[in-house]
Amino acid sequence: MSAVATPVSPMLVRLAAEKATGALLRDHGTLYLVDGRVVHAESPAAPGLDVLLTTGGRLPREGWDEAVDRAGAHRAVGRFLVDSGRLHDGELEICHLGAVFDAAFFALSPTSGPTRFRYGVGHWFGTVRPVSAEAVERETVRRRELLDAVWPYDSVDTAPVVPRPAAPGQTMGARQRALLAAADGVLTPADLARLLGRPAFHTLLDVRRLAAAGLVETPLDPEPVPPPPPPALLPVLPVADPDIALLRRLRDALEAHL
Repeated sequence: MSAVATPVSPMLVRLAAEKATGALLRDHGTLYLVDGRVVHAESPAAPGLDVLLTTGGRLPREGWDEAVDRAGAHRAVGRFLVDSGRLHDGELEICHLGAVFDAAFFALSPTSGPTRFRYGVGHWFGTVRPVSAEAVERETVRRRELLDAVWPYDSVDTAPVVPRPAAPGQTMGARQRALLAAADGVLTPADLARLLGRPAFHTLLDVRRLAAAGLVETPLDPEPVPPPPPPALLPVLPVADPDIALLRRLRDALEAHL
């Protein structure tokens, strides 16, 4: 596969080439593969598909719970939602694809921890529409670049969202107004995404746009650590000028004995 110039996850690239099936576990989430293609993703930083569907009002919570109870053991929850008439086929594909890209963005974030792969492990939701690993990597890179282009300081991504008063005549979109209305100075972007039933990446993007517009507080960078003071030096004692006449007398006396 022709991946991005520097792979986000070299192991994902290798597993795609191997057409592997299983779960790719990283510090910030998990990607599920079937024959080397991504079929599901989840991350603690991103709302799951259940939150996106139920909090967003598209599906009653009891409808989701029933689907998990009746079809989870068969890894066919998605299929059950369609066959039972709760979601249309195309609607499920769009919702699921959005959730996969959202969770994969965080699962593939830079990490210093180990990356592991468990062969043969599947997800209880089941396969909806597989996505190539190349597409997932490409979209992850695009999203990183988009965030940095809007506001290149990622400290706002994890800090509580604290609204600031708008300047006279300053406007914002309805989605951003709803986000600020829910912000209480304690909830982080991830918390707000779950509360509002929105993808976490899109919430981050709105928060960075608000930060660029001066409509949310931006965390202060840590204070620079001052350099240590130089080691104490011994005081330099003043040296008096030598007595030139004395030196001349010593020279003359030495020459007289030669």
